[in-house]
Amino acid sequence: MMSYYVTSESVTEGHPDKICDQISDGILDAYLAVDPQARVAVETLVSGNTVVIAGEVTAGAQIDVARITRDIIRNIGYTDPQLGFDDQSCLIFTHLNSQSPDIALGVNRNNEAGGGDQGIMYGYACREAPGYMPLTCYLAHRLVMRMAQVRKEGLIPWLYPDGKAQVTMEYDDSGRPQSLLSLVISAHHEDVDMEYLRGELMTHVVEPVIDSRWIGRKTRIHINPTGRFVVGGPAGDTGLTGRKLMVDTYGSVGRHGGGAFSGKDATKVDRSAAYMARYAAKNIVAAGLADRCEICVAYVIGSPQPEAVYANTFHTETIPVDMINQILNETFSFAVSDMISQLQLCQPQFLATAAYGHFGREDKGFMWERTDRVDQIRDKAVGYLAKRLGQDGSPGMTNHQV
Repeated sequence: MMSYYVTSESVTEGHPDKICDQISDGILDAYLAVDPQARVAVETLVSGNTVVIAGEVTAGAQIDVARITRDIIRNIGYTDPQLGFDDQSCLIFTHLNSQSPDIALGVNRNNEAGGGDQGIMYGYACREAPGYMPLTCYLAHRLVMRMAQVRKEGLIPWLYPDGKAQVTMEYDDSGRPQSLLSLVISAHHEDVDMEYLRGELMTHVVEPVIDSRWIGRKTRIHINPTGRFVVGGPAGDTGLTGRKLMVDTYGSVGRHGGGAFSGKDATKVDRSAAYMARYAAKNIVAAGLADRCEICVAYVIGSPQPEAVYANTFHTETIPVDMINQILNETFSFAVSDMISQLQLCQPQFLATAAYGHFGREDKGFMWERTDRVDQIRDKAVGYLAKRLGQDGSPGMTNHQV
């Protein structure tokens, strides 16, 4: 039997790139709160004690961009000037223009929205971990969420907001996770003794998250492997919106079309179609039609409908793949207006997506994480199987037998 390895990483909300994602999505939420039809595409850069916000916005009301930015920075935990970046003294530069009229021509149609760009989007689900997420991605997110929790609750008061985690699992040739090969944690911290730091992070972060059954004799655990991470956040590294695409999605498992999510309203199919594809994939797996499912969607700018929608089940399907694709296209509409309506994407909710992943967050109430189409999918599968069995000359079967 041939084994293979899967690696996923995640970062805390205080990582420079994630600061930018949160600012961009916080601004988006604020515009949607005053105008649900706002067109927003906002990019953020942080470097040193400076924030630069640029992009295109067309909305029926104005918002206080600087106040929102400072509130987000403060809530993340950057309040101490000694960190080299803080909510009160940081410089904020903004350059926001209206949406290009050429793009608006394709998006603003009479009865239905057109896609805001061309592109390919993917959604994925599997049975490895809670929330139908890949196990390595799930564990990486839980580790950095735990780092933020122990910092905010004062359990490890000398932690600073920045941080990262990386998880590598060994899988057998049937796709089942076997054991943890490697775990890496890099925690932003005050100048404390390194052995003490490693012991505290093992006790309060690693052990509460990583089940001991995954740890074997080959497992390697690296905590602050450079030996020092005192200079962090924007003081140590420049951040940009949209630079953590695999953290946002499935942690290197499944494909990615390349379009970032944060700061974009739902007419940007980079975001809305990726959410809808996740919704479809999750319901297909939850319905038992496959153990793994990846949905691919392609769009032309200005078109209300996708060019193509299809499913890949990686040979884990329980019914023929052509049936799964037929059920997919009958059950889920990937028209831009339908996605926005069904997933309630004109509502302010996106700041909550901007750290710790956009998927698998079942506690946040996101519509794309619901499994409310399972019964409908199962009923369609039963009907198609019964019909095919009958066409093949097989004896008649009841729904229960199918």
